[in-house]
Amino acid sequence: MGEGGHALFDTAIGVCGIAWGAAGVVAVQLPEADAERTRARLLKGLPTLPEVDQPPASVQAAIKGVQALLNGEARDLCEVALDMSRLTPFQRGVYALARAIPPGQTRTYGELARELGDVGLSRAVGQALGHNPFAPIVPCHRVLAAGNQPGGFSANGGAITKLRMLAIEGARPTGTASLFDDA
Repeated sequence: MGEGGHALFDTAIGVCGIAWGAAGVVAVQLPEADAERTRARLLKGLPTLPEVDQPPASVQAAIKGVQALLNGEARDLCEVALDMSRLTPFQRGVYALARAIPPGQTRTYGELARELGDVGLSRAVGQALGHNPFAPIVPCHRVLAAGNQPGGFSANGGAITKLRMLAIEGARPTGTASLFDDA
């Protein structure tokens, strides 16, 4: 993946960003209010990474995958190499479970916590997903609160963005028609 860099790219829900280093993608950012805010949030806490007009082929493939997913194609994006070296083992475990959720399906924080060995970890699972630096490659939008309620979502627009992304994928977490059928 070369030395690293970052790029912004258009999607069906707005301008997203991606940053990468030698070991893989280090961050993905869902749209903020404008492109500069997307870039700022993407790069927060990262070393200086130059903007690159022509990202490496593997990053271009990741961008195309995110664009396809946000355009309604059933993509799991598991082929995208992520550099999780700055994350805790717990975060890595949560993100691995989230990546295993197929497009159009959902699980709850409690289900992931139970799979990690203790349903009491539900809040910690939610916190880990709230700090997910790889959305939507790590599809935290597919993880819901108890009772299949949307719960929180740290992206711009909060739970409304989460529900919109689920609607794009054809998921109906509460069993009702989507507010975004035209999405």
